[in-house]
Amino acid sequence: MLEPPTAHAIPDRTAVLDRTRLEAELTQIAGPPIPPEEARNTPQGTADPKTRTQVLRTLKTHLRTGRTEIHRRFYEDNATGRAVMQATCYLADELIGAILGHVTQRLHPLANPSAGEKICLAAVGGYGRGELAPQSDIDLLFLLPWKMTPHTEQVVEEVLYFLWDLGFKVGHATRSVDDCLRMAKGDVTVRTNLLESRLLWGDRALFDELTQRYAEELQAKTAAEFIEAKLAERDERHKRLGDSRYHLEPNIKEGKGGLRDLSTVFWITKYVYQVANAAQLVDRNVFTREEAKRFDKAQAFLWTLRCHLHFQTGRPEERLTFDLQKDIAPLMGYHDHAGQAAVERFMKHYYLVAKDVGDLTRIVCAQLEAEHKRTRLLRLPGLGRNKTLEGFKVEGERLSVAEPGSFQRKPVRILKIFEVAQRRGLDIHPRALRWITQNLKFIDRKLREDAEANRLFLQMLTSQHDPETTLRRLNEAGVLGRFLPDFGRIVAQMQYNMYHHYTVDEHTIFAIGELAKIERGALVETAPIASEVVHKLLSRRALYVAVLLHDIAKGRPEDHSEKGAEIARKLCPRLGLSDEESETVQWLILHHLDMTKVAFRRDLEEPRTIRDFAATVQSVERLRLLLCLTVADIRSVGPGVWNSWKAALLRDLYWNTKDELTGGFNAEARDRRVAKAKDELAQRLTDWTEAEVETHLDRGYPSYWLSCDAATHERHARMIRTAEREARALTVDTRIDDYRGVTEITVYTADHPGLFSRISGALAVAGASITAARIFTLKNGMALDTFWVRDAQGGRFDRSDKLARVASVIERTLAGRIRPMQELEKQRSGLPSRYDSFRVAPRVLIDNTISAKHTVIEVNGRDRPGLLYELTQVLTKADLMIHAAKISTYGERVVDVFYVQTALRDKVDSEQKLRRLRQKLGEVLESQPGGGKAGQKASAGRGAS
Repeated sequence: MLEPPTAHAIPDRTAVLDRTRLEAELTQIAGPPIPPEEARNTPQGTADPKTRTQVLRTLKTHLRTGRTEIHRRFYEDNATGRAVMQATCYLADELIGAILGHVTQRLHPLANPSAGEKICLAAVGGYGRGELAPQSDIDLLFLLPWKMTPHTEQVVEEVLYFLWDLGFKVGHATRSVDDCLRMAKGDVTVRTNLLESRLLWGDRALFDELTQRYAEELQAKTAAEFIEAKLAERDERHKRLGDSRYHLEPNIKEGKGGLRDLSTVFWITKYVYQVANAAQLVDRNVFTREEAKRFDKAQAFLWTLRCHLHFQTGRPEERLTFDLQKDIAPLMGYHDHAGQAAVERFMKHYYLVAKDVGDLTRIVCAQLEAEHKRTRLLRLPGLGRNKTLEGFKVEGERLSVAEPGSFQRKPVRILKIFEVAQRRGLDIHPRALRWITQNLKFIDRKLREDAEANRLFLQMLTSQHDPETTLRRLNEAGVLGRFLPDFGRIVAQMQYNMYHHYTVDEHTIFAIGELAKIERGALVETAPIASEVVHKLLSRRALYVAVLLHDIAKGRPEDHSEKGAEIARKLCPRLGLSDEESETVQWLILHHLDMTKVAFRRDLEEPRTIRDFAATVQSVERLRLLLCLTVADIRSVGPGVWNSWKAALLRDLYWNTKDELTGGFNAEARDRRVAKAKDELAQRLTDWTEAEVETHLDRGYPSYWLSCDAATHERHARMIRTAEREARALTVDTRIDDYRGVTEITVYTADHPGLFSRISGALAVAGASITAARIFTLKNGMALDTFWVRDAQGGRFDRSDKLARVASVIERTLAGRIRPMQELEKQRSGLPSRYDSFRVAPRVLIDNTISAKHTVIEVNGRDRPGLLYELTQVLTKADLMIHAAKISTYGERVVDVFYVQTALRDKVDSEQKLRRLRQKLGEVLESQPGGGKAGQKASAGRGAS
């Protein structure tokens, strides 16, 4: 923890600010300070405006020079974040001192101040502690003996005006000692600020009175109350910011594992133990020397990172956004290495530091609880009800051991305590977790190969009792990464994209939790098929192990599915799985992305698609396993990633493939499902005549009836009937889909070549970003196209003015009154900077073997407004008809698949035309806003053509 900055701590401090030189310049401008004996003869408050302007200009020059020097030291001399904060604090101290001298000795001198006119200025909050980042606010306390006098008011106002004119952001209060103590008793924020007070200028006796009374009247009597308030404040802050230290764009100050958590430790330990730094906590037996070093390293890392954030943005930025991560990684000394990008290595280090902060906070809390138990400062529930359970101590509702040597003598107890806690529904005492952390070195090869240890681990993983919480406890304690070294490599491993919301280890643990929810029936509404088939599995243990290991090779140069299967081949026998189970785990890891790729990128009514996927799966058991793994995997990517559209696609792929595996994906099976869909719709249209129902049921091709649920079919039916009754040439329906966080836009109009492209362009002009789309042509020649959209920044497209504009823009575009390309060029301002940080290798794949009747074109690239329109314009100009389209967005990356035919309803088989298509589509993908070309030529792919 940073001691209050002193002059000797700043190397060559006069280069930051030479106080002697500054005072000489002020004297030259405004004259020498007025001696006290002459003060009563000096007029008050009559400073010449021109003189004040010159004084302010001089102060600004010294401030600018000081900040430039601090910036130079940081980036040219590799000064640490600690050094920057000390120098910044010194610069502020010296400037404030010079301002106070100028105000009290030239502008408002006082000959013999009375007792009531005494005043001192203290730094409080982070400034008082000496943690002043380049763009931080400064918090000041003008301390008085009693009420404010006219002279005191003049001094305070003049000082604040100077600071504001210099551009400082100042938090300030003017209070008496009694006021400070009274407010501190009722407000923990005020109490915390005063805890960190530091005298800057003025009456020492007045400041000492405050610190002495604070210690006697508050600090000595309210330790338990202060601890409880600060921990509650911390918990509320964590909850407000997402309660995870693994956010991909973390707030390094307020977020979990950030600087505010370190400050909380400082506040609590200073309040209770009267310490000023981590080393003193070693003397109080709160930290070991190793833990004190971890504390200092975490703080140094976060301070340096915060300085980079402030310097790079020129503002008090505390959020480490994607674009800043990429810029700061090399500045922090990280470079690409061993298949990992520099930014991924940097963020992994950040998350490990954040984890250390959590560990150290837990250690302090455990020690405080132990102290309070002895001194009865806190009355914790369950104190005194100690007993033993399966060889462990039970303290309250938490498991512990008598002493740390217990884990050293028998390391298997490290796993055993977690298993007992899981099975018995208990927590683990922070003291025991600390001892486990200190004994991690005993989780060695011998323990990893121990049959009992592996049995305990597999039992925890596959338990019916909340395996997610247990795995997270194991991971937080460092046990999981030591017991499974390959898992240790993905701990805190980020994936630098906007699709994955969590680090790889967090994603994996969430996936285990989602699988457990599926199994206990908690997701029947959102994942009904998986919730049904999970209870028919014959390889339950293999499924849980496969979910645990499915991303275990992320961050390596090899394909993570292939490398993951290789790791599983060695690990599964160690965990006690049979040969059959081990083979199943390997297969699941190798193919864990297959179901997603087929469901979201292929036409599921295409028999060849189903036959090829069935040939990969080979059995209904593997199909069920893969479905459960896929659902758990997608749902654990992040909030809002799973939705009803994806659920429907996976459902259709599952049933079609099951039909193929159990008797053939044939017309009879398909007709049964079509008939069922029609019956369900007919039951909803009770207010229609029988003739109306029959007419409508005859409109759709089988692909339409198999691709939508009953509620969507009903909505479409009523929209179509209204359009026909009112003889509308165009109907546009908008609906907010809260479950998926998108707006659904359905267009019903006469079909014609290029329609899909023109609607896509219209939506882009209206400010909508298409995340998914379905297109149908009905038997009456009408198109029924549905688009799911967000706004251009990825937020909700639900403002009433935007929705009202959509129909108008689509109508004018289809009528030819709006040309989307021209409109997009006018409004093109580039993507938000967070998108500019990413580069997606453009790729074009054209395959004539996937479908019996269509050429399949798949394009991969970075998303941007209007991209889908530009791509489909290429297809339209090539005289190709889009039969089906699968539009998928994964954060900043888009994967669009088009099933196309020529005007004669044939495949595209001309080599020249195929080459031309690859070239034109590649050119669209390469012309990315914010960066010109995408950085490399689009790959033509290796699909047969």
